[in-house]
Amino acid sequence: MEVGRAPRTYSASQIALHWLIAGLILFNYFYSEGMGAALHAAVQGRVGAALPINPTVHVAVGVSVLVLTLLRLALRISVGVPAVDGTGWSRVIAKVGHKVLYLLMIAVPAIGAVTWFERFSELGDVHAILANALMLVALGHALTALFHQFILKDGLLMRMIRVGHQ
Repeated sequence: MEVGRAPRTYSASQIALHWLIAGLILFNYFYSEGMGAALHAAVQGRVGAALPINPTVHVAVGVSVLVLTLLRLALRISVGVPAVDGTGWSRVIAKVGHKVLYLLMIAVPAIGAVTWFERFSELGDVHAILANALMLVALGHALTALFHQFILKDGLLMRMIRVGHQ
């Protein structure tokens, strides 16, 4: 890549990581009911307590989201990303939206990891609130992509589906 010049498309690795991370986040959001009870059991030392969830699955997926998001950020920095479309406020909103999305994709699993591994149950509510915020921002991100694809018909969504699409 030429220094100072954004690539015209996303790489296959960037596209794969985007959808893998999105799927893992969605899975973990819905596979979280009962984590509060699991955390309380762990804090109280009740190993083997009957739980409505296998906390190891939720924690492993969360750690995977964190690691894959950091990898995706490294790719974003080293390979670059296509320029943000739009002008004025739409451009500002797109840039801020992506930064908030990345911040939440790091903060939610990082806080969840501290909550679980350090048995710091006071952070459990913060983790849950930020997970809800992540889902709302991700929903806005998805709806915006669909708006571009089906209302504006500018092909923006296709950049994250097919390698080489402009």
